[in-house]
Amino acid sequence: MSSKTGLLEVIALTAADAERAQEGGADRLELVSDMASDGLSPSVGTLREVLAATDLPVRVMVRDNMSFAAGDLDGLRADAVRLIEAGAREFVFGFLDLDSEIDVDACETLVKELDGLPWTFHRAIDRARDPLRAYDQLAALGCDTVLAAGHPHGVAHGLSVLQRLARREDGPRLLVGGGLRAQQVHLLRAGGVRAFHVGSAVRPGGWESDVDVAAVREWAALVKE
Repeated sequence: MSSKTGLLEVIALTAADAERAQEGGADRLELVSDMASDGLSPSVGTLREVLAATDLPVRVMVRDNMSFAAGDLDGLRADAVRLIEAGAREFVFGFLDLDSEIDVDACETLVKELDGLPWTFHRAIDRARDPLRAYDQLAALGCDTVLAAGHPHGVAHGLSVLQRLARREDGPRLLVGGGLRAQQVHLLRAGGVRAFHVGSAVRPGGWESDVDVAAVREWAALVKE
């Protein structure tokens, strides 16, 4: 399910974030907009600026509201098409239905638009009725990465679920993020987690400030030591 090499993914909002994350040693970016809404689809213009500013892999969010419902599925499909036309080659999305189950139909609709491009199912899994069963469903959908904290309130509350997911021999790669703290990395690594996702942890000045190069460097060293 996961390789032995550590991976650090950093949330980027701008081209400046992308440059600074790469300088600090990030391995991959998650590109979003509007963190006040927990991360929505970026504009085509921002995507183009980011792709011009970095050669890191960039996973691009497809999301139109701060819930985990699909919302306007036709609009999301159109967003995915526009982003692909602008150069996006990796994506992030995830939807639940009214019963807190994976919205398989909505996910399959976007997967068809991606036509084989890799994608991450984001933290909607932390609100699924049964995250372990959801993980199996995502494997069947062809998802290659699942971003999870193990609990809606973050990693500190979700360690037991994360440890169970990390023990799986196959399926999507587990990417841990959501209130992740540096002191939790050693325990998670000992349990088999090799991929980590950070946002506010590398922005000491808050979301209105750029990614901090030194903070990224510290996290990269921690993840890959």
